[in-house]
Amino acid sequence: MFIIVLNQSNIIEDGTNSTLRYRFPTSVQFKKNYIAVSSVSMYYSWFNILSSYNNNKLSYTWTSGGVSTTYTITIPDGLYEIASLNDYFQFVMVQNGHYLISDTGQYVYYFDMSVNVSRYAVQLNTYKVPNSLPAGYTAPANFAGFPTETFNPIITFPSLFNDIVGYTPINGVEFSSSSNIGDVYVPPLSSPNSESKNGFGTLSYLSNTSPNVQPNSSLLLSISGISNHYTQPSTIAYSISPTVAIGQQIIEKPPNFVWNRLIDGTYNELVVKFLGVSNKPINIRDREMTIILTIKDMDEQ
Repeated sequence: MFIIVLNQSNIIEDGTNSTLRYRFPTSVQFKKNYIAVSSVSMYYSWFNILSSYNNNKLSYTWTSGGVSTTYTITIPDGLYEIASLNDYFQFVMVQNGHYLISDTGQYVYYFDMSVNVSRYAVQLNTYKVPNSLPAGYTAPANFAGFPTETFNPIITFPSLFNDIVGYTPINGVEFSSSSNIGDVYVPPLSSPNSESKNGFGTLSYLSNTSPNVQPNSSLLLSISGISNHYTQPSTIAYSISPTVAIGQQIIEKPPNFVWNRLIDGTYNELVVKFLGVSNKPINIRDREMTIILTIKDMDEQ
C-alpha cells in the first residue's frame, strides 16, 4: 500500500476550492489496483444561501397610513441557521423603520421566525401592528408611520427560499401569511398544515415539510480514475456529513476502507472533487483541508 496526501497546495484555482489535483512525480501504471479514502480534515464552511442558488429572497408587506408596500429582503450569501436568518430579518426591519421601542428599551418587531423543536418545524409568527403608539412605547426616528387600521405583516416565501424553511408551495402558489387587517383574519391563499391565532392577534404558522436549512448537508467525494457502475456520477468514492457546528473542523476517518477499483492504465494525476447534492462542485470558503487516499494492489490485505 501507499498513500497520497492532498492539501490546499493541490487546490485548482477555479474559485470554488472544491477541486484538487495530485500530480505523480512520474507516470504510474495501475493494474488491478484499488483506492480508498483514509481520512479527510476540513472546515464546515460551505454556504447554504447563495444568490446563485436563487434561495436568498423573501418579502414582507407593511402598511403606513392606508398604503401597503412590499419590501424584498435579499439575504447576503452566507451560512445561516434559522436564528441567524431571523437576526438578519430584524436588521432589515430596523433599517426600514418597521419596529417600535418598548418601555424597557427593547426593540419590538412584528414578525419573527424560530425553530419549533417539538414539531420539527420552522415557526413563523406575525404580530398585530398598532394604529397608534402604545402606552410607554416610543417610535424610532425613522419609523415608517402607523397604519389607519391594525394589521399583521404579510410574509411571503418564494420558491427555493421556502425549501430552506419548509414552507412548500401549495397548488403551485408560494406561501403567504394573512394580513389580519383590523383583526379580521382571512386565511392565506396557500396555507401550511398548521396555523393559529391567539387573543392578541398573533398569527402563528408551522412549516408543512421538514426544513432543508442546509441543502448540501453532505458532500460527495469524487476521485478520477474509478468507475463505480452503481453510482452517478461513477467516480463517487465517499460521502462526508458534518457532525460539527458551522465553522468547526470536520475530521472524517472511516472505520473501514471502502475500496474502489482504479481503471487499468497509465496515470499522470488524480483529481479529487467535493460535490453537492446536484453533483456539481460545491463552493468551500475555507481552503485549509487535508485528504489522505490509500492505494493498494488487488492481492494486498
